[in-house]
Amino acid sequence: MFKKYSPLLTIFVLILAACQPLTTATPETGPQTLTVMTHDSFSVSEELVKKFETENNASLIFIQGGDTGSALNRLILTSVGSPTPEADVFYGLDNTFLSRALDQDLFEAYQPAALDAIPAEFKLDPTFKVVPIDYGDVCINYDKAWFAEKNLELPGSLQDLTKPEFNGLLVVENPATSSPGLAFMMATIAEFGESGWLAWWKSMKNNNAAIVSDWETAYYTNFSGSSGKGPQPMVVSYASSPAAELIFAETELSESPTASLVSPGMCWRQVEFAGILKNTPNRALAEKFINFMLSKEFQEDVPMQMFVFPVLPEAVLPEEFLLASQIPETVGSLDPALIAANRDGWVNEWTNLMFK
Repeated sequence: MFKKYSPLLTIFVLILAACQPLTTATPETGPQTLTVMTHDSFSVSEELVKKFETENNASLIFIQGGDTGSALNRLILTSVGSPTPEADVFYGLDNTFLSRALDQDLFEAYQPAALDAIPAEFKLDPTFKVVPIDYGDVCINYDKAWFAEKNLELPGSLQDLTKPEFNGLLVVENPATSSPGLAFMMATIAEFGESGWLAWWKSMKNNNAAIVSDWETAYYTNFSGSSGKGPQPMVVSYASSPAAELIFAETELSESPTASLVSPGMCWRQVEFAGILKNTPNRALAEKFINFMLSKEFQEDVPMQMFVFPVLPEAVLPEEFLLASQIPETVGSLDPALIAANRDGWVNEWTNLMFK
């Protein structure tokens, strides 16, 4: 049975309700999305990603754009002159591609406080449109077991690689599409000079050096010392790659199955940078992400994630990383202005020689 309410009571209830203070629901603002474009080798601990997202009410999206050269090409195509760039931050630009990226005016300047602690040798952009994050030495890695089985003496210089006994034994990356490939080409220019480097490459062409488009293919498909068990026992890679082979071996090893050739003239130091893309709608959050990449936590995560060295001097390097990593006493170098003026021309000369 339903009870009947009097009209007076109903009016009283309505008046009482009207006198109560109004409360408006204020739902919490959802996380802000930050898109970071990287090369394919980028990696960071999931715990650090979650920590950044939690502390900054953010959601990180990572776009892997291929090798550095490919990722930069994509960035130029999608971002130059665009009011809405494909990403907010770009990581993975290195010193061999630096001038090209700066010439395209892709980035907005940002000078984080952490830069004060970073050695000057890594701060190659005085405009601070990109900041250094890590570095590694591009060298030739070799398969220890292969050379031991063949009882073949290792090459002691780049010139040695042109000898008949090393015919077909080296795989290199195309400098037009690969960051380590371009770095290695720079090492040959530094070693043989502008008048002699192409002659060396002509000798390597005659000695059947294999050429592939990117580092992943060279290392994981062609190189005999990696999981691909390919046909070449030498590959252009990083001096820290042997540490990765030791740490991630399927069975526990006492030493790495690979090592690097680090004689003078055989390596090139590659510095990697990050920058905030022009016209990003998320500038403040992008700055926080750059700060995050230069934090001690992130810098100490870099060695075991990407097998490169952090630029922050106070970052502590894991013992297992140092165990098999080799640091060349000397690395090739060229004036950045010389690279900027000649890089594209050198790549074209290399392409015309090696593919014709």
